[in-house]
Amino acid sequence: MSAVTVRKIESAADRLRALEVIEQVFRKEKNWISKVDEQMPEGVENSGRVSWFLAEVNGRPAGIIRLLYDPSLELPKGYGVSFEPGVDMEKLRNAGRYVEIGRFMILGEYRRNPRVALRLMRSATAEVVERDFTHFITDVFEGEANSPFNFHTRVLGFEVVGKHLFGDLNCSSTRIILTLDILKLYRRVKNSRSRIYMELTEGIRTVLRERQAALRRGRSVSGT
Repeated sequence: MSAVTVRKIESAADRLRALEVIEQVFRKEKNWISKVDEQMPEGVENSGRVSWFLAEVNGRPAGIIRLLYDPSLELPKGYGVSFEPGVDMEKLRNAGRYVEIGRFMILGEYRRNPRVALRLMRSATAEVVERDFTHFITDVFEGEANSPFNFHTRVLGFEVVGKHLFGDLNCSSTRIILTLDILKLYRRVKNSRSRIYMELTEGIRTVLRERQAALRRGRSVSGT
């Protein structure tokens, strides 16, 4: 069985491995960008607002994901944003603390291995919950080949909140805006015996166990 590992990108060497993935997927396959280096500037490992994770299969780069903490929820007017009925900017702001998922990509040869995407999401959710953020927000392209739309909505439970016509990538497809309440997902699937959900929620479960243990230790100390 293939060994899938994920780690946070914290070195120049891992940055170069991640850029290999961006080169293959976003520049050569999709033609969405012209310059690869600009997607992950040098020194990313020192940024507290952005986190990148690298997935490898048997030691070879297979996929990446980027987290952007506290993103601006207001997109430029030129992007042509429209919200679903009952959704507006104020409602989104009040829902929780957001982390944007971006540059989530898997090399073509590994897309049939769901553990790559799941391990990336597991690592991402663990860090997000640990930092007390509550919601993911992301865009997917409407009708795009190999779109993660079904994975996000059917498996993870992302909800469609709106659309926008334009963005920072060279793609003419409409962008669908999705959000996910992370703890709502966890409560829904925490007792599931599905291997997919067990894999996905392990990171959340570990963080919550550690917090509960810390609380018990705190109560024990305060009671002595």
